[in-house]
Amino acid sequence: MTGSEMTRRAEGPSFISRTVAHAVWTGDARDTRPVPELELRSFPCASLSGYDVLSCASGKAMRRREFIALVGGAAAWPFATSAQQAKVPRIGYLATGSLESPDARYFLDAFRQGLHERGYVEGQNIVIEVRAADGEIERFPALASELVRLKIDVIVVPNTPAARAVLQATTTIPIVVPVMGDPVRDGLVASLARPGGNITGLTFLGPELVPKRLALLKQALPTVSWVAALWHPGAYGERTMNDMRKETEAAARTLGVHLRLVAVQVPDELERAFSAIGGEPADALIVFPSPMLFLERRRIVDLSTKHRLPLMAMGREFVELGGLMSYGANIADLSRRGATYVDKIIKGAKPADLPVEQPTKFELLVNLKTARELGLTIPREFLLLADEVIE
Repeated sequence: MTGSEMTRRAEGPSFISRTVAHAVWTGDARDTRPVPELELRSFPCASLSGYDVLSCASGKAMRRREFIALVGGAAAWPFATSAQQAKVPRIGYLATGSLESPDARYFLDAFRQGLHERGYVEGQNIVIEVRAADGEIERFPALASELVRLKIDVIVVPNTPAARAVLQATTTIPIVVPVMGDPVRDGLVASLARPGGNITGLTFLGPELVPKRLALLKQALPTVSWVAALWHPGAYGERTMNDMRKETEAAARTLGVHLRLVAVQVPDELERAFSAIGGEPADALIVFPSPMLFLERRRIVDLSTKHRLPLMAMGREFVELGGLMSYGANIADLSRRGATYVDKIIKGAKPADLPVEQPTKFELLVNLKTARELGLTIPREFLLLADEVIE
């Protein structure tokens, strides 16, 4: 028997009393260091002698098993509190396309990357509930309501049409939209500086850049005189779409270009639209901003190649697939940066107080391989303006 064990035997219940008092005080049953007498005064059984400490419980006998349970329960209190505090945030994500398609997963993958860069690991300190519309925008309202019923902490939607659907389902759950068109004209926020509601995020300034894209197209191909414009009338709010169309038509008149608008309401109308464009030959094609048209970018590029139409689009993704040119913000980067807003909201920020971020850099991409296949010569001066040239 060690000296410390002899001491414990000699002290008997007095040692037990001090040990229990310390366990209750610190919440650590493994730490059995004696505590000061001042602490013992608050422990009701501290002054008892012999093993009567086991019967000190409002005059009723306390068995050894109950006594051990008391000590164990006291030690568990702080751990239970810690578990309650470590709530794992649940994020709802509403995708436009089918998750079976790499093109449709584009936004979601970029968003997940942004979360990872901020220390979040899916399944450990964050949960993402994904719902996909499979390209059917009319499903947005039902999917938005489903996410709201899941008691999600933040809902992330990749574009304006999805945001409008979620806003109809909730005005309290924070909504982050990484790629908005014109959130003020679309009625999503009160102002860019002070959104004022439960929506915030980033804008890619798509509608405002259409006249600029038309001017760049004319600069790259000076002989162009007839340009077809592929557009989706329901892509954004009525005011945004009307302003986009009027501003582009005004730019066309200034440039001396004839603009022909060709509307597409659903993806199945793309074949018909290109047949109509081919029926009245155009020198080039410009694609108006639209989540649906962006999702269908591969088909649009393929149809442009089939009809030998030089294509000007809103994002680099079209050029990487074989389109001729693009000018705009980096959409993948905007989706990744959307995770910054989610992180801030998880930590207590309110969407109403988080300004909508605008891009500060726009990329001009040119695909020279496509130009050669179309028999086009891009002026050297124009190529010097490009941020990236695909050979």
